[in-house]
Amino acid sequence: MRAGRMGRRAFLRAGAAVGVVGASSLLTACGSGGAAPGPAPATAPAAGGTLRAAFVGGGATETLNHLMGPTALDYVRARARHGALGAVDPSAPDGVRYDLLEGIDISDDLTEYTLRLRPGLTFTDGSPLTVRDVVYSLAAPATLGSLPFLKNAVGAFDLDAARVEGDLTAVLPARRPLVDGRLLLCQSNLVFREGTTGFTADMPTCGPFRMTAFDPGQGSTFVRHDGYTAPAGAPGPFLDGLELRSIADSTARAAALTGGQVDYADDLAPATARTLEADPAVRITATEAPFVNQLSFTMNVAREPFADPRVREAFKLAVDRQRIVDTVFFGRAEVGNDLPSVGFPSYAGAIEQRAFDPDRARALLAEAGVAGVVVTLTTGPEIPGMAETATVVVENLQAVGVDATLDQLPAGQLYADFPAYTQLQFAGGYNPPQPVLTAYLSTRTAGSPTSFGFDRPDIDELVTTARTSTDEAERDAAIAEAQRRTWAEGNTIIPVFKAAANAQTAAVQGVTYSPFADFTGASVR
Repeated sequence: MRAGRMGRRAFLRAGAAVGVVGASSLLTACGSGGAAPGPAPATAPAAGGTLRAAFVGGGATETLNHLMGPTALDYVRARARHGALGAVDPSAPDGVRYDLLEGIDISDDLTEYTLRLRPGLTFTDGSPLTVRDVVYSLAAPATLGSLPFLKNAVGAFDLDAARVEGDLTAVLPARRPLVDGRLLLCQSNLVFREGTTGFTADMPTCGPFRMTAFDPGQGSTFVRHDGYTAPAGAPGPFLDGLELRSIADSTARAAALTGGQVDYADDLAPATARTLEADPAVRITATEAPFVNQLSFTMNVAREPFADPRVREAFKLAVDRQRIVDTVFFGRAEVGNDLPSVGFPSYAGAIEQRAFDPDRARALLAEAGVAGVVVTLTTGPEIPGMAETATVVVENLQAVGVDATLDQLPAGQLYADFPAYTQLQFAGGYNPPQPVLTAYLSTRTAGSPTSFGFDRPDIDELVTTARTSTDEAERDAAIAEAQRRTWAEGNTIIPVFKAAANAQTAAVQGVTYSPFADFTGASVR
């Protein structure tokens, strides 16, 4: 196998085997009842072995540049090879689980954040990892370009003024007092070598695995990086090797699992997961809030008819959320209330659930003078259930008199031309789990490309207060009011939060999901 490229023949052989055994395996797995737990995991992790895992990918558009890669597989692959500062975890003392970092200290006035790097970590070429690499990586979304959700940390800290103290400590000045900086720093920020300008297959990396091959649309292979050690109290890495395979179709991922070509199949379509629940050789696991994906449908305020808040309210009332939970996700989802971040601290759970009220929706459309308005919802099967949910939304809108049509793009294409995406009239989308303030910064604050024309300085000011005030009561009141106004007048329908339904064999254990699959502590027997 040539370095940096996956052998196509191996994948084609695997694909052919899936085609032969997959259909019969799925048919024999059909059941009529509720969830079957499948085999219990082993009680202790086993060192060694290679775990093979299948994900939805982006085909030929897959990239090693995780700063611009829009698919879950792009990030999972990057997370395997690049070390993370940490991960958001509401159950942890600081709200985050640290990885490359020992911790983050915050000054009493919330203006300085001190990052403490774990000693002894190295890149795959044996060179030491230093805090200078960390600071450079944090600035990369601005210097190299990135998707919007990765720019929150660089917007919050003056990285040009960072003070590096030796190899393991850096002090980051916040641009203003900041209470949620730990969350911004530990959400999706990966570390690479200072001076990196491009992402290649053979570049030195500091994560738990070293990549040995990559073939866009096919997959990638890894071996364990012995220069990485897990934080104190965290397991792994145990695996000798890891294979990530790009299989866009949920049925094909399931067939690869039941046919023995993979050990783990990520985020299956609801119907596929329901079918596999009866298979005694398979265990289905589902993520729980807050680690659930938000499905959303955003109305472009700069495009008619969505400048009128009555129209936005009508569209929200027209959607039958419980029907989506029951018929699309077979109950493995949670009804949304048009606010992100369900399950995270500060989520406004006290706000009344928006009703399904088609009669009121029709009345509001008539009052706004737009009964029969023509609307196109553009979406794609970016994650399981997304296209099916969009179909229900369009049917609901048609039922209240909207001339609604669905424009469904192929997998991996919805975000491919991101500037064009942000100009759509009515856009489907999904967001991985994010804390409340981070979610607003990423999608709704003035200037965010994905605000779709939603410009509310009053809400922006409330969010700023919630992030910067040293008075906890003032912060709590501000974020609650920001969510109330967003719920009442916002331009996004969030009808459902979907769990990731993942399937694995009895041999697999230790895969974590926060918010994407992480194989650092995984093992396979």
